[in-house]
Amino acid sequence: MHDFQYANGALHCESVPLEKIAQEVGTPFYCYSQNTLVRHFKVYEEAFKDVNHLICYAVKANSNLAIINELVKAGAGCDIVSGGELFRALKAGCDPKKIVYAGVGKTEEEIEYALKSGILMFNAESSQELFAIDAVAARLGLKAGVALRVNPDVDPKTHPYISTGLKKNKFGISIDGALEEYRLAAQMKNIQLIGVHQHIGSQITQVSPFVDAVERLLAFVEKLKGININIKYIDIGGGLGITYKDESPPLPAELAKEIVPQLKKSGCTIVMEPGRNIVGNAGVLVSRVLYTKKNEGKTFFVVDAGMNDLVRPAMYQAHQGIQPVDHAVADRPKLEADVVGPICESGDFLAKDRILPEFKKGELLAVMSAGAYGFSMASNYNSRRRVAEVLVKGSAYHVVRARETWEDLIRGEKTIG
Repeated sequence: MHDFQYANGALHCESVPLEKIAQEVGTPFYCYSQNTLVRHFKVYEEAFKDVNHLICYAVKANSNLAIINELVKAGAGCDIVSGGELFRALKAGCDPKKIVYAGVGKTEEEIEYALKSGILMFNAESSQELFAIDAVAARLGLKAGVALRVNPDVDPKTHPYISTGLKKNKFGISIDGALEEYRLAAQMKNIQLIGVHQHIGSQITQVSPFVDAVERLLAFVEKLKGININIKYIDIGGGLGITYKDESPPLPAELAKEIVPQLKKSGCTIVMEPGRNIVGNAGVLVSRVLYTKKNEGKTFFVVDAGMNDLVRPAMYQAHQGIQPVDHAVADRPKLEADVVGPICESGDFLAKDRILPEFKKGELLAVMSAGAYGFSMASNYNSRRRVAEVLVKGSAYHVVRARETWEDLIRGEKTIG
């Protein structure tokens, strides 16, 4: 469910017409619903209430400070994958003891920053990373809370670029060799083994891969007990999908029903890392039609947002719903068309071969389900300014990131004369 609905013939975010924001802020812009965001988080809290748990929002999905802050106020922790995301999480008010740090390529500088900040734990992904964490912690005179990311070799049945739990993926440590890695870590003086971690992928639309992965993880936890390693946290990752087109992903409650009874027996606190499932359908990208054109019978709607603003269609061939901001447009005759941007790439499209109403120059359209991996993956390609971000709460909207200026494009650069 989301809070983008038509009222009086116009698409609204909560109680604010998107047309009003477009007139006052300009286009393109991202628009997020605070109510949708917080409701999706609370659905997780309710689903997993019967087991000790910590829900760490995956900052990579959308790292805007206002988004993180709204979730932190609702009780969330943060799942981070870089020093920059740590900086954002802390600036947004997240308790460092609710921060878990994943990622295969942590630098010593980032490890030091996280240790000094007092995060809950690192999700370590290799033996060399363990040595690096131990060395930095020793230099600082600190103990590092660590979970090892175990790769359960489960097929999440999702896009190969966002599958992370198979043997062929770069992430984690093979579950077959993970016991030896735990033995190695247990000998390190400045590492405290407090958890085990897995994350099998993103945009997963079935419960069965989660069930399989959790079963393998719990069997591994029993093996750890056999060598006197008793952990406190089981991090089951995130990855539950959302509806972009015709997917029917399970609800958090359906997932919880299948895995909570087993997880509860472990006696551990369960950590989860949802991102897309919380913020994906809480946001849209609003764009204006610049031109319409036909080439050899092919219809194009050229809009002012491009692949630099939303790269998912180009990168993943992802489907993003397109809706007119003015509902009257929806009543026009339909035709097959591409919605394309101003970038000098043939891959610059937001929708391809889509049956759409006949938009006209100057009209607004909303690219739906754009709250996750939209702005967070945006770039300045073609020296385009990154767009404004707006958060709506009830009948008021707030610009939570200003549109970049021309000067922003060259900040930090200089000529050499």
